[in-house]
Amino acid sequence: MIIGIPKERRAHEARVAAVPETIKKLIGMGFEVVVEQDAGAGALIPDEAFVAAGAKLVGRDAALGAALVFKLRPPDDDDIAALTKGACVISLMEPYSDADTARKLEAAGVVGFALELVPRITRAQSMDVLSSQANLAGYRAVLEAAYVFGRAFPMMMTAAGTVPPAKVLVMGAGVAGLQAIATAKRLGAVVSATDVRPAVKEQVESLGGKFVAVEDEEFAAAETGGGYAKEMSAAYKAKQAALIAETIKNQDIIITTALIPGKPAPVLVTEDMVKSMKPGSVIVDLAVEQGGNCPLSEADAVVVRHGVNLVGYTNIAGRLPEVASMLYAKNLLNFLSNLWDAETQRLKIDSDDEIITSSLITTIATKATSGTQKKPPKKKPPVAKKPPKKESKHGK
Repeated sequence: MIIGIPKERRAHEARVAAVPETIKKLIGMGFEVVVEQDAGAGALIPDEAFVAAGAKLVGRDAALGAALVFKLRPPDDDDIAALTKGACVISLMEPYSDADTARKLEAAGVVGFALELVPRITRAQSMDVLSSQANLAGYRAVLEAAYVFGRAFPMMMTAAGTVPPAKVLVMGAGVAGLQAIATAKRLGAVVSATDVRPAVKEQVESLGGKFVAVEDEEFAAAETGGGYAKEMSAAYKAKQAALIAETIKNQDIIITTALIPGKPAPVLVTEDMVKSMKPGSVIVDLAVEQGGNCPLSEADAVVVRHGVNLVGYTNIAGRLPEVASMLYAKNLLNFLSNLWDAETQRLKIDSDDEIITSSLITTIATKATSGTQKKPPKKKPPVAKKPPKKESKHGK
């Protein structure tokens, strides 16, 4: 079976869905791999590296015409037109905001898997593209803040005087938030963090951060057994908002990470809070693609509002394209390994496998799949109802 790796065409996307290391492993599994010319240029991977790994360089139509296609971004209409009936596409599909892609793939007779829908279970950790990319986003967010910030991060004691350390507040202690805490701490900042889940307090403190929350009896019982945050009372919300507003006044840098799949990002930093910050302060909004945790953020721009710098890059993990591609490609390889039947040399769409049934966004089985396998139950494209299990309401 041939695997095609097309070049990503979306603006601000430099990542690629395979790297030489994973191509060698795919060939070792019995696949042929074709790569569109210059597919890895944005990730600093030259065509020669793909060829040395055993891949063949082809044009775009040939890459999209393979039986199995690896992508990073959802296929657009032109991509779908170039896909072969009976093929399979594995990619990020943005299923919570875009159900049209699933319908178009189905109409074209193509099997589609959305990697965002891989369940967060132990067996699927090595396939979790959201975590691998969010980890990089949290790291890069701190670097973006440091670049824009006009002062130093660490305390510096010099003969001319002492430079105070930067104060950083991370809002949301999910994967991205925890990495942001660790990175800011390594750079010498005084770091604090807030989250609606009491269970993350220990994680924040283990990284050297100070946990900011109204820690009363209601907060202690704020998390369900399944890892979700409970709805808090109006009285608690008012107390917490007052604490955060007071905390924000003293911060140099704020990094917000709150995302809820399929819904607008919750507002964490209001315009009044921005006005209360010191001139030259920085807010890095990792939720800007879904409306932003700060209403003043602008997508793919750095703007100044009320003297505060707001950084709103929509694909911040993609600003580390080489390492982001490497991690994504390994996630994808692990996903395929679970899907591949080495004996039949076919994709095995097993209706008893939670990983497969959760991520499958089409209802068809095609020539790329084993005819002896059970077809999954028919289901509609995913709709935005609730976040995946154990996904923090306040963290990427």
